[in-house]
Amino acid sequence: MTTTGPRLAEITPENLDAALGIHVRPDQEHAVAPVVKSLAEAYVRPGIAWPRLIVDGDRPVGFLMACLGIDWYGDGSDIRSGLWRLNIAAGEQGKGYGRFAVESVAEQLRRRGTRKFYVTWHPGPNGPEGFYLGLGFRPDGENSGGQTVGLLELN
Repeated sequence: MTTTGPRLAEITPENLDAALGIHVRPDQEHAVAPVVKSLAEAYVRPGIAWPRLIVDGDRPVGFLMACLGIDWYGDGSDIRSGLWRLNIAAGEQGKGYGRFAVESVAEQLRRRGTRKFYVTWHPGPNGPEGFYLGLGFRPDGENSGGQTVGLLELN
C-alpha cells in the first residue's frame, strides 16, 4: 500500500540516490548547499545532524537536515537546534513541502524539549527570507557566515 501525503524518511542505502537527485532551481543554488554536501556533513557530525528525505507517496520531493544540539560558538556557551538545510526540488516548490518540513522539524524539537528553533538564510533575491518570515521566524540580530539568523519561539 502506498502512503499518500508528505512524510519524512531516514536516508538509507535504498533511497540515497533519490536524496542525491534533489536539486533546487538554478537561481537558488547560491542559497543552499547541495544534498551531497549535507550528507557529508551529517556523516562527520553524527548525533547532531538529522538528515531526512521528504517523500510524497513514493515520490522524493525534498531534503531537510536539522541540527540537534550544535555548539554554536564552539565553546559550549550556546547550544542550539534548528533547521540546517532545506532543499525542495525545483518542480515541487510552492506545494507546501517546505512548510511541512519546517513543521516536522518544529515537532521534533518540541519532542526533545527544545523551545527555540533556529534557522539561517542567505538574504537577497531568490533567497528564502520571505518564506521563513511568513512562518513566524524573526531575525535575532545575528549574522553567521553572511547569513541572517532567524529564531522561532516554540510553545
